[in-house]
Amino acid sequence: MQLLAYLLVYPIIWLIAQLPFRLLYVFSDGIYILMYRIIGYRKKAVRKNIQLAFPTLSDSERLIIEKKSYRHLCDMFLEMIKTLSISQKEIEKRFTYTNLEVYTDLEKKGKSIALLCAHYASYEWVISMNHHIQFKGFAIYKRINNPYFDRLVKNIRSRFKAYLITTKETKPTIEANAKNGVLSLYGFASDQTPRWSETNLYWHHFMGIETPIHYGAESLAKQFDMNMIYLRVKKLKRGYYQGTFEVLSEDVHSEPDYKISERFMAKVEEQIREQPEYYMWTHKRWKHKRRKE
Repeated sequence: MQLLAYLLVYPIIWLIAQLPFRLLYVFSDGIYILMYRIIGYRKKAVRKNIQLAFPTLSDSERLIIEKKSYRHLCDMFLEMIKTLSISQKEIEKRFTYTNLEVYTDLEKKGKSIALLCAHYASYEWVISMNHHIQFKGFAIYKRINNPYFDRLVKNIRSRFKAYLITTKETKPTIEANAKNGVLSLYGFASDQTPRWSETNLYWHHFMGIETPIHYGAESLAKQFDMNMIYLRVKKLKRGYYQGTFEVLSEDVHSEPDYKISERFMAKVEEQIREQPEYYMWTHKRWKHKRRKE
């Protein structure tokens, strides 16, 4: 069944990937009507998340954020498919960097790097930076249940020298690279809800709500003596993004535990408050929020 699903869907994906960007976004407008107005994909979760994050806004103001976020979500979904055919030249035109030297200077320190980013604007096209780096690039991702689609995603990323590793593979990969002297860049999207575990949760206020946050990237950076950097992604206009690097820490061992993770989440919150429509609201980000006494 999984192979059949792949064989049925892949031709559609391939055809979408061949569309010029102008037609791609016309198609995205149609997908928006289908997902938001007809199916209502995760609309309850999105509405609840925006209400939790922005309790002082009026219903009409939150509705504007909601609609814009769905339009962006549809764009990003099709841009992800477009990665199947996009050229290096085209993706570099559409995803630019304001201060690439901040990252390259960090490479010169001779330590592997943990790069943290958020599910904000375009985290899919961050792979474009692999053309600019000297280190070997790894991206941590959640394995897709269908092995054929999982392999497809890996093949797409490998076009841009990005190696995908699952969360279970992350520590062994870092450990092996450290042992063999392979300087690497590890990409973590660490802003979503961590798995529930009483022994592995750190609670922090995010968007004014006390909730567990990921600190695995910080923990690994300390264990393997890596520098840490944040990539702030801004959407300039439809199909165009800009990344800015901000150093989180060049001396992780001097930082109190959880401090770097808190610093990262503060930067994510700052972006969300500036332009909330570009955040991925479909996930239950505050699923484990602390209840009031």
